[in-house]
Amino acid sequence: MRAVAIIEAPSVLGLRPSGVEEAPTALLAAGLADHPGAVRAGRVEAPEYDGRRDAVTGVLNPGGIARYSVRLADAVGGALDAGRFPVVLGGDCSILLGNLLALRRRGRYGLLFLDGHTDFYQPSAEPAGEVASMELALATGRGPRPLTDLEGRGPLLRDEDVVALGFRDAAESSAAGMQPLPPGLHAVDLDGVRAAGAAEAARRAVHRLGGGDRAGYWVHLDVDVLDDAVMPAVDYRIPGGLTWAELEDVLRTALADERAVGCDVTIFNPRLDQGGTLAPRLVACLRRALAEVTERP
Repeated sequence: MRAVAIIEAPSVLGLRPSGVEEAPTALLAAGLADHPGAVRAGRVEAPEYDGRRDAVTGVLNPGGIARYSVRLADAVGGALDAGRFPVVLGGDCSILLGNLLALRRRGRYGLLFLDGHTDFYQPSAEPAGEVASMELALATGRGPRPLTDLEGRGPLLRDEDVVALGFRDAAESSAAGMQPLPPGLHAVDLDGVRAAGAAEAARRAVHRLGGGDRAGYWVHLDVDVLDDAVMPAVDYRIPGGLTWAELEDVLRTALADERAVGCDVTIFNPRLDQGGTLAPRLVACLRRALAEVTERP
């Protein structure tokens, strides 16, 4: 049985203290750590939040995010070194940088990016300077150097090592002036996922990420990739999205492959979980997907 190492990463440095920092506690209370083979592998606390936009980089908390990314990378790396599959519970999407830094220290890896938004903003186009809207751009080397060249290892990803799946923000991001996705980055929007079928779209993504000389791939899940009608507990709501069944198909397909080395879960906001029903539903989905990991030889 492959052990799953749950790491709490309650950082809101890339967003604001809106409630997403409470997600790790809520998901653990809903039984995520009860999954067979799961162990709790620590909690990485974030530096103090500063709501002032940095004059040089144009983003919130650039120094804090850089320091936090290094500490989170240490925790993720420890899980990898122990032969475990890290599951990192955010927090906002800026935690992706620390997860990818852990992999970049070890070689070349890919990323399956499951998000309702493409998060490819540049600081000049992001209204509040929130890194949670630009982490994919930063990870591929676009943006302020303190966040694109962590430990001198930037970029953390090559464009061709990314598959973005299920996003639905094209009109919104274009209107806001977000930079376009580069041609080398493989992008399949929500309509494209539906046209292929969720499981088939995931199989194609895994096939793409498994090629070349990559050592494996990470799975990033922002829960706003889900349909807003079934997952309203997110900070930036947008109509449409994947059904629970579609998300489970994607996750199970992605995590069943032995080249999947870890995953994170971000942006779930327990304060917006009216009646407390969404945390158990999300945990049930995650546990079924993680069964693909723990059942590996």
